[in-house]
Amino acid sequence: MRGFRLCSSKRMLAALVFILLFIHPGHGQTCSEGFAYDRRARQCIDVDECRSIPDACRGDMRCVNQNGGYLCIPRGLYSQSYRPEVPALPEPVYPDTSGGAGGYQNPSTGVGGYTDTFLPGPPRSVEPSYPRVRGTAPCTLGYALAEDGTCNDIDECETNSHHCNPTQVCINQAGGYTCSCIEGYWLIGGQCHDIDECRYGYCQQLCANVAGSYSCSCNPGFVLNPDGRTCQDVDECEDEPCSHGCFNTYGSFMCNCDEGFELAADGTTCMDLDECSFSEFLCQNRCVNIPGSFTCICPPGYYVYEDGRSCEDYNECETGNNTCTLEQVCFNYQGGYTCLNPLQCPTPYVEVSDNQCMCSAENPQCRDKPFTILYRHMDLSSGRSVPADIFQMQATTRYPGAFYIFQIKSGNEGREFYMRQTSNVSATLVLTRPLKGPKVLVLDLEMVTVNNVINFRGSSIIRLTIYVSEHPF
Repeated sequence: MRGFRLCSSKRMLAALVFILLFIHPGHGQTCSEGFAYDRRARQCIDVDECRSIPDACRGDMRCVNQNGGYLCIPRGLYSQSYRPEVPALPEPVYPDTSGGAGGYQNPSTGVGGYTDTFLPGPPRSVEPSYPRVRGTAPCTLGYALAEDGTCNDIDECETNSHHCNPTQVCINQAGGYTCSCIEGYWLIGGQCHDIDECRYGYCQQLCANVAGSYSCSCNPGFVLNPDGRTCQDVDECEDEPCSHGCFNTYGSFMCNCDEGFELAADGTTCMDLDECSFSEFLCQNRCVNIPGSFTCICPPGYYVYEDGRSCEDYNECETGNNTCTLEQVCFNYQGGYTCLNPLQCPTPYVEVSDNQCMCSAENPQCRDKPFTILYRHMDLSSGRSVPADIFQMQATTRYPGAFYIFQIKSGNEGREFYMRQTSNVSATLVLTRPLKGPKVLVLDLEMVTVNNVINFRGSSIIRLTIYVSEHPF
């Protein structure tokens, strides 16, 4: 009875496998556990675990192969000497060629006929062989008699009556059990071995193998996706880690700073850039650093030019921003101004114009004095490069037979100037040494007129006042 049930079960499984293989043929066939794909037969065939797995059943257990698995059955309950019942098969017959139409003859007689033509009879039906149970137990092996007289399956896995290896997992089946491996392990030589999933690229970035499983993680700058395997870039800029600007990159981020700032050593904060320390020529006068930029400051009497760096003289006389009275004359120079009082000619000179005094030749007091004194004013930048032509004078009246001599009569005690005669009637005042301001210099430039024809010698004076600025601009 037991053998009949096992045989029927195996036929049904075989028929089911045949149907599955018939529906899903072809290369790359994936078979269920306990089956292997046969390329020649083009179908999944049962794997005989009793032969392929050494010591599949331990102790006093006998391995019985099943479609897709195997059973471990105690040997004491079965007879080791059994013989499969094989039904008789009909003898094959061959066509009779003795002259009869459609006759057949037994091939053992060897009489005539088409000896190379075989007409098969019905297919053989061979029952698979299983051990027979000794004795007359009311239930088959793997079942227990219940109080109601029915046979209930014994769960060998729950009662711990199985013989699976410590590394295997017991799976109960009707009338027996199967030894398998849990997820994350595979069966090699009857033992369950851990699968190293990290070797097969299960994780996109970092992988740590653990017993029966694995764990994926990501590099800094990435976060693990819900699938537990792939990694997604983290947009660090959403948390505003930079003090100024942030640029997200794959797996990281970069901070940038506004103009006038530089990135600190921590890579996230921005420090003010001291532009004034780069060069002393950034501003014409003085550079003042401000957050993110700089500004140029000019001294009093100057303003910052349109370029933002150079200083331009502020003309107080033109703008009216001065303290001169109506009687005075405002004179502007680099970085300042001065108020000139009305001309007062010294005795015996008389005023002939706003800036000229004359001593008449008819006046005995003027005999040894210059004929005229002309007042002039000019400004000069401090530290001006030398030599430099700064002032020119010439005779306005020419007499026949006369010649002219130009010289510095007074005010050149430091010998910063000299007169260079450029023609018979003109000369140029030359600066020979740099002047450091602020200071005011007064030079008397004399032009001597000599006429030997009429035995005449006279002179005229230009009283030049020079305002030297404090700054070189």
